Amino acid sequence: MVEIPDSLRSVFSATVRQRDEEYVVEVPSGEIAHDAVSPGTTYRVAVFESSPTTEGGERNHRSSDRSQRTSHPPEPPVEEGEIRDVTIETVGDQGDGIAKVERGYVVIVPDAQPGDEPTIEIEQVQQNVAFASIVDPDPRTL
Repeated sequence: MVEIPDSLRSVFSATVRQRDEEYVVEVPSGEIAHDAVSPGTTYRVAVFESSPTTEGGERNHRSSDRSQRTSHPPEPPVEEGEIRDVTIETVGDQGDGIAKVERGYVVIVPDAQPGDEPTIEIEQVQQNVAFASIVDPDPRTL
């Protein structure tokens, strides 16, 4: 399993494109709008190859010819209305709790502090982040 550092600011999918003699990864505008990244700032980037799966969850074995590959961002690992138990790992710039679930996907939880283990309901899902509310607070914080 890949260790996700507390300093993780963003997770998104993008396609590497060639532009003249350089290769470019485009950052979605939502990352700028949500202050995950800022233009002109240098970031450390991890790159993972997208591996689509079949409906049964098995890996597709595709041709090694990279020109035949199509890029589809992975679906978020949560759904609106889903109830889950999470651990709040850190606090974001706006003071909200941040939990990470499968694949390092970020869930923002207002009124939560690092170490809290609340039960949450996912209220809004975006490609790279979800927003949730606490439905059952961590009993240790009552």
